[in-house]
Amino acid sequence: MAGTTRIPRSRGALSGLLLIVAGAWGALIPFVGPYFHYAYTPDKTWAYTTGRLWLEILPGAAAALGGLVTAASARRPLALSGAFVAALGGAWFVVGNLVSSLWNKGAPEAGIPVGANVTRLAVEELGFFSGLGVVIVFFAALALGRFAVVGVKDAALADRASAQVAAGGYPAGQPSWAASASPDDVFPVQDTGLQPDGTALSAGHEVSPTVTGQFPAQESQFPAAQESQIPAQREPFIPASGSFPPAATQFPPGPPGGTTPGG
Repeated sequence: MAGTTRIPRSRGALSGLLLIVAGAWGALIPFVGPYFHYAYTPDKTWAYTTGRLWLEILPGAAAALGGLVTAASARRPLALSGAFVAALGGAWFVVGNLVSSLWNKGAPEAGIPVGANVTRLAVEELGFFSGLGVVIVFFAALALGRFAVVGVKDAALADRASAQVAAGGYPAGQPSWAASASPDDVFPVQDTGLQPDGTALSAGHEVSPTVTGQFPAQESQFPAAQESQIPAQREPFIPASGSFPPAATQFPPGPPGGTTPGG
């Protein structure tokens, strides 16, 4: 479905934040863990080794970077890529220390845990490698699932954006220059000095802008009144001579003496 690449930024916010925290833990714990006697050999704070670089710093950075992209991206392909990178980092936490024995003469390159009992050894293994990797893979997979599904809301947003583009408007995520520019910079303003009924504007009246091409011009929308359309001012009505009979002919005179007929 076209236009469904946009997603709300809140879609991967929680998963991304947890991936950032887990990745930072994995990259920093080998350097700060010895403060609490929670470490792999060498049990020294801020001691750099090649094993820590390949097995802890790089996968932790991958998980943190992937979580950042997952939390901040509003585009589906980019968010999916970030979650996938985080999942790879988590998977390397799980298998990396074991695989490193293939090139380190049969011994894990990350060293051995320094715990004095079985419980401490298990906690160090889980917190440094296998348990941490499983947590990262879980939240990365959760983000991948959420981004891969096109929900009803996503389809509705895509349809609305397509309708706005078809109508000539700017969809969501319009270019920065269009959002920051004033209407006068983007569209010319037509000042006709007339009100919609054709009369002149009063003093101090502010002319509202008219977007050229979006609305018809003022002259075509409200045509000026032609002189022939305005009837001439009529004179007071005066009856023409001959239109009514004179009073003498309308009522015949009475007989002499003022007597009425038959009196």
